[in-house]
Amino acid sequence: MDKTILHLDLDTFFVSVERLQDSRLKHRPLLVGGTSDRGVVAACSYETRGFGVHSGMPMKMAKQLCPEAVVIKGNAGTYSKHSDMVTDIIKEQVPLFEKSSIDEFYADLTGMDRFFGCYHYASELRNRIIKETGLPISFGLSCNKVVSKVATNEAKPNNQLKIDLGYEKPFLAPLSIKKIPMVGDKTYQVLRNLGLRQVKTIQEMPMDMMQRVLGANGGVIWKRANGIDNTPVIPFSERKSISTERTFDKDTIDVIKLRGILVAMTENLAFQLRRGDKLTACIAVKIRYSDFNTYSKQLKIPFTSADHILIPKILEMFDTLYNKRLLVRLIGIRFSHLVQGNYQINLFDDTEEALNLYAALDKIRERFGDKSVLRASGLGAKTIGRMQNPFNGQPPIILAHRKQ
Repeated sequence: MDKTILHLDLDTFFVSVERLQDSRLKHRPLLVGGTSDRGVVAACSYETRGFGVHSGMPMKMAKQLCPEAVVIKGNAGTYSKHSDMVTDIIKEQVPLFEKSSIDEFYADLTGMDRFFGCYHYASELRNRIIKETGLPISFGLSCNKVVSKVATNEAKPNNQLKIDLGYEKPFLAPLSIKKIPMVGDKTYQVLRNLGLRQVKTIQEMPMDMMQRVLGANGGVIWKRANGIDNTPVIPFSERKSISTERTFDKDTIDVIKLRGILVAMTENLAFQLRRGDKLTACIAVKIRYSDFNTYSKQLKIPFTSADHILIPKILEMFDTLYNKRLLVRLIGIRFSHLVQGNYQINLFDDTEEALNLYAALDKIRERFGDKSVLRASGLGAKTIGRMQNPFNGQPPIILAHRKQ
């Protein structure tokens, strides 16, 4: 049976949510992201794009390109709430779907043509989302994920597009090679240096030529340019690691502040592990200095999710990694090699009182929020905390780095 894959994408999601909250922002140039000079643009309205603004660029540059733009820091909790509203509608109407990001979804409608007509069904779904949430959304419909995603991008803003079976190559042929998913700035530059501009040229090349230039990725890009993709719609993906990092508004050598933030970050991630019944066996610390040189240190440990084990090891790794003569721009920690399980009591070092304390603190955090209880040494870390369980099967909320 021929597959039918739907790709849905909420248009300028963060911007659209902000405009729902405040109607005065409609039709005004809007930037969402870090508000300081070191902030990053998480989302930008279509009105700013004519000035050369795009997501991922430094906020300082975006404000120089479009000085009349309104800048909003954004709220992860608000965006998560609206994303969940859309997710609930899709979950109710679609037999199999994948939430690939906070504002992007894939759905497998294979076999539904004989009952409803997939394009008609997708149109009704899109109209319901717009009506019930007030958010603009676009979709692309084709035989696979790659072509559907490209079709969605061509349909934007707030529109829909179907690519009939067998017309994938003619649809992709006239497009820029940058429209192919997986072609980033560096790959685009390599292909442009070879004289490639349109997807059609890649379609006419043999696959092995692309592989000689770009290795294994060249073969993947060639297949995508030809509309070939067998990637299934995956409803749930097990998380392999969990991490957090902080970029400072001003570079710092305040060791007490740095250690306090590391304590708060470790404490929060340890809570996330216990919340998801996970244990970690590998921890890492990352430091980026003011000259942008970045260093990291990784350590294998026995499986654990206990603060009193993780915090001393993180601080010890930081002390061996940190160069006291240099200003620090960013610090981060990462827990990996995650497995399902609960913390095993250490016969000699742990006490029943300590374990009961963990359970009580976690219960408070579940009810009142991640930041409701903190160690005194971590009180200066005002932005530590998550809005949702990272192991609930939902993709992470992608925002510009929150500022310290």
